[in-house]
Amino acid sequence: MTFFSASYSDARAKFKLAANRVGASVESVPVSQGLEVDIASLGEPDLPTLIVTSGLHGVEAFFGSAVQIATLASLHQAANENTAFGDCRLVLVHGLNPYGFAHIRRVDENNIDLNRNFPESEQQYQGAAAAYKALNGFLNPPSQPSRFEPYKLKAAATIVRYGLPALREAIACGQYQYPKGIFYGGIEPSTATRFVMSHCENWVGSASNVAHIDLHTGLGEFGRYKILVNEEPGADGLSWHAKTFGERSLGYLRNNDKTAYAVSGAMGVWLQNRFNDRRYHFAGAEFGTYDPVRIIGAIRAENRAHHYAVAGSKIHDRAKAELLECFCPANEAWREQTLMSAKKIITSAMHGLLKSSREATR
Repeated sequence: MTFFSASYSDARAKFKLAANRVGASVESVPVSQGLEVDIASLGEPDLPTLIVTSGLHGVEAFFGSAVQIATLASLHQAANENTAFGDCRLVLVHGLNPYGFAHIRRVDENNIDLNRNFPESEQQYQGAAAAYKALNGFLNPPSQPSRFEPYKLKAAATIVRYGLPALREAIACGQYQYPKGIFYGGIEPSTATRFVMSHCENWVGSASNVAHIDLHTGLGEFGRYKILVNEEPGADGLSWHAKTFGERSLGYLRNNDKTAYAVSGAMGVWLQNRFNDRRYHFAGAEFGTYDPVRIIGAIRAENRAHHYAVAGSKIHDRAKAELLECFCPANEAWREQTLMSAKKIITSAMHGLLKSSREATR
């Protein structure tokens, strides 16, 4: 089986086939515009539980889906040898943002970035960073993209003025003022966000020990990965991540390091708060693709094409193709290397989960 898919429907068919081959139970839930999220699970609900989610940013599901399908294929291939999952429950949530997956967007049907949409307080859905306001004209021109625009020169001038780290944080942390702008967090929980909120208890079950890997692409060096964590220094959860994945592989959201940055309305923070009565180890597995200037350019161009270009036109399709390339490169070496790394991360998470569960019962 080729793990990478050409479309949302192709990926769903492969995922459900792979899940059925290993005897997993599969639930399909309508989320938006008739599009569904598929959830495959193996194991009893009281066992230590490993959750792997994909596609919170829709277009990134092309990679995340491949990882989940490859994981199921590995379980099938090693069915007579692999007994580790007999002591662990596995839950794979396929394509959390089915609209973005199906339409090759990072965002949902209302232009909402789901990883900026989980409420932290009543004041969550308000405002934008001062730097974002100043850059709105550059980030969100009210016109279709043009191949003749000197985007790189504009981006270079902006970086010289603000500095890349400050610029990245101001842009990507989330904004709630420009509904047609990039990294828009919405004014209330979106349809897909409400789906997560209402179904996450089923994924966690009655497990007291949970590890959750959320798959992402776009940040970092080409083909390399970071495990992005949100815990404070010295916290027990941070120690678990370091022991499980190796300290050198970690990226720290609270410290805004070279790969990671803090965001407003993140799913992982909401889930950790929701399940604070148990051990809930959440991490984003981030796989690098291209440089930040190209990534922002692709997000910017696709957003403009979505709002202002004719669907199916050359301009529209070119922007979609560049967004897909930026978040799921066609390069075979990239795909092979990242799949191998992702499977290693999932295996490490499973072993770390089982180890901590055994230690807790001593």
